[in-house]
Amino acid sequence: MAASFGGSFAAVVAMLLTSAQAVQHIVGDDHGWDVSSDVAAWTIDRVFRVGDNIWFAYSAAEESLMELRSKEEYESCELSNPIRMYVNGLDRVSLDGEGTRYFSSGRPENCRKGLKLHVDVMPGAVMSDGAAASAPESSAPIHLKATYLLWIALAISLACVRP
Repeated sequence: MAASFGGSFAAVVAMLLTSAQAVQHIVGDDHGWDVSSDVAAWTIDRVFRVGDNIWFAYSAAEESLMELRSKEEYESCELSNPIRMYVNGLDRVSLDGEGTRYFSSGRPENCRKGLKLHVDVMPGAVMSDGAAASAPESSAPIHLKATYLLWIALAISLACVRP
């Protein structure tokens, strides 16, 4: 299946380079933002910090993403009043403040099947010299996460070119 992912490869690379200091969380890893991925299991032992980015990769023809306002909307899959909708197929969400954020599939039936994610954003870690660091101690080095994301972006762009 050749999915139609929005945006250009060059734009993704540019975004990666500008966010090299942040941890890049790719929701669902290889499965992406899809009802077949176990998003709840994916979040286990992950630490999300201010400055990190969450990437959602999905088929824009088949799926979308919404950020919801409350825990109640999230739990009930009430999608009528989202904070923001994402429809590009490769979307980056910057975690720019502490607190809980709620994401759901834009399709109510997929939300009810578990395609939703809540993220508790913790303060950025502080290094001994006082500079902020976004990677938790248990994370892989930042350059590895960015490299992994670069490979995913390359695979997506190749899938878009394929007939």
